[in-house]
Amino acid sequence: MTKIVFMGTPAFSAPILKMLVEEGHTILSVVTQPDRPVGRKKILTPTPVKEQALELGLPVYQPEKLKDPEQAQKILDLKPDLIVTAAFGQILPTAILEAPTLGAINVHASLLPEYRGGAPIHQAIIDGKKETGVTIMYMVDRLDAGDIISQITVPIEEADHTGSMFEKLSTAGMGLLKETLPSIIDGSNPRIPQDEERVTFARNISRDQERIDWNKSAREIYNQVRGLHPWPVAFTTFDGANVKLWWTEIADSHKNGAPGEILELVKDAIIIQTGDGALAIKELQPAGKKRMTAEDYLRGPKLQAGDRFE
Repeated sequence: MTKIVFMGTPAFSAPILKMLVEEGHTILSVVTQPDRPVGRKKILTPTPVKEQALELGLPVYQPEKLKDPEQAQKILDLKPDLIVTAAFGQILPTAILEAPTLGAINVHASLLPEYRGGAPIHQAIIDGKKETGVTIMYMVDRLDAGDIISQITVPIEEADHTGSMFEKLSTAGMGLLKETLPSIIDGSNPRIPQDEERVTFARNISRDQERIDWNKSAREIYNQVRGLHPWPVAFTTFDGANVKLWWTEIADSHKNGAPGEILELVKDAIIIQTGDGALAIKELQPAGKKRMTAEDYLRGPKLQAGDRFE
């Protein structure tokens, strides 16, 4: 069977790796990001792909930077037929891209040429898209710019968020790669150049993108919150302290106020005025505290209508 080096890091990638093993391909090595400190206690934690690889009994390689020739050489020495990447998180040097006889391919979570970059799922939801998808593409030495091999479209439902779409797109990507691999291996697959005039980018999420601007519409803020759920999570400021907003809903309120102003407090929500319409905060996390429902939060601080989120 085909000798593959697999590169991936988050939970999105793990089912794709498992599928390759179940299909009988020889995985020479699983390349993933180094273990990182996680949480308040900074516990050194392996990536989901590393955990999956160890469960499958596969060798794991965790280079800090593949641009380092010595670290890259360890992959070149394996002489793979094919490199498969899925949300790996590092730019691959040209030497690695050109080494496999069948090329290097990527499972990218968007309908390229739309949303090239590291946060295509987040950005599609933030932008209010009704659908996105997965692209199998050849890798080149430009960001997500290689020829398209195959694509599949996946709808984004009203209540979807980045977490739910990661799962849907991972499943879709796994199925699409399974369906596409035979044609890549026998050389019969299409190669469709990307239309450069249609290119958009989805760069990694910045801190500024996490901050809520209450002058935006309720719909825009709702999309921002779900696009950043469950990570890195949108935030606002109240009484000088940051408050994470884990979940919101578009509200129907007949009251009016300034953007960010609390219009009313109901049993399970804090209703806030936006630049256009009202938004109900359903789950939040005050600084230094755990995530909680609005109902639990309202048992504590003495909020009142007229108070304002900044």
